[in-house]
Amino acid sequence: MLKIIIPTIMLLPLALLSRPKLMWTNTTAHSLLIATLSLQWLAPTYLPHKNLTQWAGIDQLSSPLLVLSCWLLPLMMMASQNHLQHEPLPRKRIFISTLIAVQPFIILAFSTTDLMLFYISFEATLIPTLILITRWGNQPERLSAGIYLLFYTLISSLPLLITILSLHTQTGTLHLPMLNLTHPTLTNSWTDLLSGLALLTAFMVKAPLYGLHLWLPKAHVEAPIAGSMLLAALLLKLGGYGIMRVTMLMTPTSELLCYPFITLALWGALMTSSICLRQTDLKSLIAYSSVSHMGLVIAASIIQTHWSFTGAMILMIPHGLTSSMLFCLANTNYERTHSRILILARGLQPILPLMGTWWLLASLTNMALPPTTNLMAEITIMTALFNWSPPTIILTGTASFLTASYTLFMLLMTQRGTTPPHITSTQNSSTREHLLMTLHITPLLLLILKPELISGMP
Repeated sequence: MLKIIIPTIMLLPLALLSRPKLMWTNTTAHSLLIATLSLQWLAPTYLPHKNLTQWAGIDQLSSPLLVLSCWLLPLMMMASQNHLQHEPLPRKRIFISTLIAVQPFIILAFSTTDLMLFYISFEATLIPTLILITRWGNQPERLSAGIYLLFYTLISSLPLLITILSLHTQTGTLHLPMLNLTHPTLTNSWTDLLSGLALLTAFMVKAPLYGLHLWLPKAHVEAPIAGSMLLAALLLKLGGYGIMRVTMLMTPTSELLCYPFITLALWGALMTSSICLRQTDLKSLIAYSSVSHMGLVIAASIIQTHWSFTGAMILMIPHGLTSSMLFCLANTNYERTHSRILILARGLQPILPLMGTWWLLASLTNMALPPTTNLMAEITIMTALFNWSPPTIILTGTASFLTASYTLFMLLMTQRGTTPPHITSTQNSSTREHLLMTLHITPLLLLILKPELISGMP
């Protein structure tokens, strides 16, 4: 564990002390090295935990998410390079340091075996994200987006803290393997219902559940590219991972708790897919699509079967890579056309043909085309939900149909049609951008060959 966390923390002095010319090269190369090192965690094991210490341990649920978070740090740096081109050097250094500062907390949140440490690192990721959005966002509304993010997260996580403390007084420990053994079984009394609700709400806001999702489109639209990638690929997964961890402790989940959440999640998948069909803002469209996908993850996590956990786990990883890639592509469009409005930035395929190929690949993975891992995940989740209750097939089927519709709408609007007259000259796509897209799509394509690496099951 430490052989990844210590080099990650050492990236900070590297970013602050590197010579100006070598700053980007050093930090990106070093973080790529850490990402390559972290691949060892994917080695399957039949033990419940790998590298178990007093405070951290890696099991089949956390190892794919840990590798994903290490993999995305160099990609975020590569994506931000053009965005920060004209900034003074101290601001560049602070930006890179802020990105690096989130990383140890995310690694801790995914690998810790202590509920209190999990809560602290879960909350600590908020501060660097907030700095990224409010300091480097594009529009003047970035402050209100930051306030939305802050208050949604803080209000929802206060009950979580109180419940964790009461759990500690009941059981005498917050060590997750111990809590799994003691199993504080929930009765249908009001106190147990409320504590179950408090445990889930914080993660539902982070995931986000439809109805608690209002902070997400605002935060995504205002954030710089690295902030969007961080939010879509990692912080949303913290919510999904937290739900999985907590529902394992809460067996059996009360019907009064699970029915409203599953209904909201599936209805949300349907509603946000419909909202995507009438979006004019490209970043907003991709943000809403994340809500729709995470709705399936939430519904699957709550019904607590092996199949549904596997499906939720497999969906989280490809969704992280796909949505991150879509945000990068949206950013390349924005840098050339200076507009995120779909009508003003359309017909770009003749101008940037290779970018059109990346758009096509990202859109196909987003709409779960066979044989991508997205499809395996969606089919697994649909099967699990259908076995739990047959009528859910109507909601999940319609949601996946709408997903395909809005993805094709996004692809056709950005790539096809006549180029607007105001786009007279655009710079060519750079090697850096193509490398960035390649590093996103390669893991997605390789995982098709061995999806059990990320299935969450030994």
